[in-house]
Amino acid sequence: MPKRKDQDDNGDDSDTKSLIDIDFQFFDPAEVDHVALKRLIVQLFQSDAELIKPHALTELVLSQPLVGTTVKTEGKESDPLAFLTVLNMHVHRENASIRALAQYFLDKSKSNGDLHKELSTLFDRGVEPPNVGLVLTERLINMPVEIVPPMYRMLADEIQWALEEDEPYQFSHLIFVSRTYRLTAEDEIGMDVDERPAKKKRKDGRPTLANATGRGGTYSFHPEDECIQRFATYTHDFNFTNSQPREKDSFGLDVAARMFLVPQKRFSDLVAALLNDYGTDQGDGM
Repeated sequence: MPKRKDQDDNGDDSDTKSLIDIDFQFFDPAEVDHVALKRLIVQLFQSDAELIKPHALTELVLSQPLVGTTVKTEGKESDPLAFLTVLNMHVHRENASIRALAQYFLDKSKSNGDLHKELSTLFDRGVEPPNVGLVLTERLINMPVEIVPPMYRMLADEIQWALEEDEPYQFSHLIFVSRTYRLTAEDEIGMDVDERPAKKKRKDGRPTLANATGRGGTYSFHPEDECIQRFATYTHDFNFTNSQPREKDSFGLDVAARMFLVPQKRFSDLVAALLNDYGTDQGDGM
């Protein structure tokens, strides 16, 4: 996959661009990935990471190596730059991290009565609830969105293969978590919103302001979130518990989070939509 990089041409033109070909390789999660996966999980949950016990969550991801994908560029022993997996929250309900996450989602959904009621039913430990799949995914900044459709297609295949082996991957719903950031009207003006290309043309995985109103708003770090939202019965934005208020004129973004609840029966259509919106003709080797 070509990737753009700023490069000086004889030191005279800093705007000159050159193309670098990078092969993205897809691997099953492995123990060698422990540190990098935990780092990506912490990146996903930001200042609330310790609340959801990231070490236990990383161990759980690595305990099911046949379901889930990591993306690397320098071979199997290198650090993953992105990952995607799904965990059965009912089967693993006694895991410390899954217990913490179920409570975390309930706490964060309290301001959305319908979603909170739905999650309360799904997480009810006193009955045999429908199985909920927790979809975990994160990647380093500037990783292109074109890596996303192959990961989801492989996940769909792996879930199907697991079901054929009577493994517990039959879900009623899927919960997705993603990061967002908020901008004030002044922030948007300072970022030259009008000069940015439309969202459909931004496939490099960087934040896009295509829907900017000039009045400020909440935006996703990952463009595929727009696609996931189309298939979600609930989409809910929330603040991190331990986030610090951003001071005016301070450096950095006001980061928050978003959860999606998607019925499992819509997952295949979601994967097809991702392939249509962000797929590439270059194949999985990219």
